[in-house]
Amino acid sequence: MQAPFERIVHDYGLNVLRVCRALLDEHRAQDAWSETFLAALKAYPQLPADANVLAWLVRIARNKAIDELRRNKPEILIDQYVDGPAPSAQRPDLQLENLQLWHEVNQLPGKQRQVVAYRYLGGMSYAQIAGILSGTEAAARRSGADGIKNLRARMHDQALWREQP
Repeated sequence: MQAPFERIVHDYGLNVLRVCRALLDEHRAQDAWSETFLAALKAYPQLPADANVLAWLVRIARNKAIDELRRNKPEILIDQYVDGPAPSAQRPDLQLENLQLWHEVNQLPGKQRQVVAYRYLGGMSYAQIAGILSGTEAAARRSGADGIKNLRARMHDQALWREQP
């Protein structure tokens, strides 16, 4: 027996949004999130009871993000996050680092960006990622490791890990 769809949105909504944000700017990520769950709602009754719901949703989200990228040129705008929720009064430096990290994730090559997003933002295993990307688990691990290595190098080069004065 399947869980109510509202439960699916509650349990996996943040994972899907994180994946969308890694692939798109904030506004378009919100649109892709909505489109993902609209499509999922229509298909949910036919989903097998033993299906991996997270992997299924992430695949839909990825496809919706790709559709959005095909419709519109990608825009990587860090200003979109500045206009979003107010930074924490306790840790404004953490908010700035998060903005910079999102920007750097968006700069990674496509496969590295996808693997990093699915693994670290979507919480998926490398086996699940391999299934989504139609590759091997070893290739997903390699892309993830390369992505993290590139992120560290870029952030180190830009001195983003140093404390702000």
